[in-house]
Amino acid sequence: MARCGVDVTLLLVALYALLPAITDADLQEGFYKSNTNCSVNVEATVASVVQQYISADRGVGAGLIRLHFHDCFVKGCDASVLIDPNPVNPDPEKGSPSNGGLRGLEVIHDAKRRLEGACPGTVSCADILAFAARDASNVLSAGAINYGVPAGRRDGLASAAPDATGSLPPPFARLDRLTELFAAKGLTQDELVTLSGAHSVGRAHCGSFAQRIRPNVSGTMDAEYGAGLQRRCPADAGDGVAVDQDQATPADLDNRYYGNVLAGRVLFDSDWALISDNATRRMVEDNAADQARWAAKFIDAMRKMGALDVLTGDQGEIRRLCNVTNSG
Repeated sequence: MARCGVDVTLLLVALYALLPAITDADLQEGFYKSNTNCSVNVEATVASVVQQYISADRGVGAGLIRLHFHDCFVKGCDASVLIDPNPVNPDPEKGSPSNGGLRGLEVIHDAKRRLEGACPGTVSCADILAFAARDASNVLSAGAINYGVPAGRRDGLASAAPDATGSLPPPFARLDRLTELFAAKGLTQDELVTLSGAHSVGRAHCGSFAQRIRPNVSGTMDAEYGAGLQRRCPADAGDGVAVDQDQATPADLDNRYYGNVLAGRVLFDSDWALISDNATRRMVEDNAADQARWAAKFIDAMRKMGALDVLTGDQGEIRRLCNVTNSG
């Protein structure tokens, strides 16, 4: 079975090599200054809202980074993850178990409300989400991670829970499955390892890693760390209790995650999987050794991910409200 997974992964990588490279050529930095008559600074408005919410709860910042990832990895960066269930579409992406515990939605809605008031029908929810993920990364890294966000995305018209379930990496995934899912999006193993560094912030519900600590602590987990998790996560905790993913610097987006991976002090099988192979283990070691280098790679990977399967021009729409398409 493992060999079959590797073969599928190699096939996907080979097929992607035959396709045009994913670029942000249809997007543009400073898009709203150059292409619209919006009377406010769009990016500054979003940054102000993000700062306001993170000042009250730094966990919201981790939620915004995750929200952008969960948007882009399903149908591309089209804000489809934001759509609420309704009678026409009772099971959008939000309904997938893979999207349990989404955070930061209120930040996007607040920013959208302010921008609609200043320039109606102009700024897409997809762009707001991309800006907000960048701004959250900047705040949580104390300025170490900051980058220009090419914009001009438009909002998608469809959202379905099965798409999310089939596209998003589950916390129990092994390396071959993780590699396959990232390759399907044109992302390399190094970018997989790099983007996993976002697990240095945020919290996880006990139910999402219960099999790692019960009935016994996994052999791939540090025993002392696992015993501590057993105390914080009672057997009946389920999703009612959450713990920090990085217990050393839980509020900081930094490279401490990679040291945790090497020490067996991580929550998910998908985290440990990064050192189950010699090649990816070296990537983890390199990131653990050089904060600045990892931050630079994280920026590049976020920009690349932010250009996945974007809608531009006359595609899609500019939603009036981020949680519902204009047609309802």
